[in-house]
Amino acid sequence: MVRFFNVYYPVRTLILLCGEALIICISFMVAALIRFGADSSLKLSYEGGIYKIALASAVCLLCLYYYDLYDSFIFSNPREVLTRIVQVLGAACLIMAIVYYVLPMVRLDAGLFIPGILLIGVSLAGWRKLFVLLNRSSRLASRAVVLGVGPLAQALVPEMEHRPEWGVRLVGYVGRPDSAVVGNGLRRLGGVEDLEAVVGEERVDQIVIAMGERRGALPVELLLSLKSQGVLIRDGAEMYETLTGKVPLESLRLSWLLFSRGFRVSRAMLVYKRATSIIFSSVGLLLALPLMAIIAAAIRLDSKGPVLFRQERLGLRGTIFTLNKFRSMVDGVDADGNYRPVQENDARVTRVGRWLRRSRLDELPQLWNVLRGDMYFVGPRPFVPNQEQEYAEKIPFYGQRWSVRPGATGWAQVNREYCATVEDNVEKLGYDLFYIKNMSVGLDLLIVFKTMKILLLGRGGR
Repeated sequence: MVRFFNVYYPVRTLILLCGEALIICISFMVAALIRFGADSSLKLSYEGGIYKIALASAVCLLCLYYYDLYDSFIFSNPREVLTRIVQVLGAACLIMAIVYYVLPMVRLDAGLFIPGILLIGVSLAGWRKLFVLLNRSSRLASRAVVLGVGPLAQALVPEMEHRPEWGVRLVGYVGRPDSAVVGNGLRRLGGVEDLEAVVGEERVDQIVIAMGERRGALPVELLLSLKSQGVLIRDGAEMYETLTGKVPLESLRLSWLLFSRGFRVSRAMLVYKRATSIIFSSVGLLLALPLMAIIAAAIRLDSKGPVLFRQERLGLRGTIFTLNKFRSMVDGVDADGNYRPVQENDARVTRVGRWLRRSRLDELPQLWNVLRGDMYFVGPRPFVPNQEQEYAEKIPFYGQRWSVRPGATGWAQVNREYCATVEDNVEKLGYDLFYIKNMSVGLDLLIVFKTMKILLLGRGGR
């Protein structure tokens, strides 16, 4: 695995990405050879062909990412992959047509571009099929056992089973009989006392420790001996965090929060976040002013009531601030103070409001909150005080969200859809704690990049 922007990525996915970048570039070069023959090298060298191909290749790769073709739940489905590759090529052609119209100097010859796109489609389909076969091969995977049972093991096992791109194959678990773990399709190989024999018999490469209570039960000396023999010993909580990008609330302890790496925001990070918030919110307000005027007029014409919706939210260390949004609901529907989550096809949402919520344009006035210092661009999403207090009473460690300033977008928002229930917010807290633990410039940039993808594709809004 490779850590990039404080997030772990499977080496196999990076190999897939690099292979496709190479395939796309080579496809265009082969197309140039077909089109220009012996003169292709001159065309590429003296007419900026290399740079033009690089631009077209970058657009193709960006489209592959935006169509989720690096998502583990997509690239294991051959039919879905083929459908999306066709969509990618269509989107790439449309984008490049616009680019070539605006910037004709970067245009690739049509006799080169069209054969190149066709070659890319055929090559990507073949490469993806080969990758899936290699990805599913048990011979190329590291053999692992889970040591222990309990909530962490129950959450970890399905994540490991459903993500073959990480190159880890679970052969079973070691510990007391547990129906929940066995229910995930994992067989019991023996008790803790049988661990050494299991490692030898099953040719185990990794041991993932997921014991609920380790004090007095963890065979430390045996694990050290196995480690010296080349067996990789991994902590289950860290493994879960690596796989999912969220903290395992099922087994979270206060001592882990206290002693784990992270959960400490430096002064330099605070200065960076405040400075970028001032700069980008100022520029954003200036650029969005004409659009905001049009939206305001549309809201006034569509329904009675104020243009802006103002609501108290809970911020840093539990302080209350007033959040600004464009009104997307019928005025006065929540006058009783009982703020209900928005449902699909909610009758409270106005015609203009439905479009605003889908496009997220209703959140443009939050730039003023960012400029004022109530929020950052990136951080945990703030809720109304009574909801926050309810979740704090029902969800352990929920108050840790208030240790940083909230944000207009965040790690939870780009990784899961709208939260409407307590169970949804339990999972959301796992993502928020991951962000607080791993807060960095790189992670903020990654969240902004993912947010742009969500906005362009119109996902997650209600």
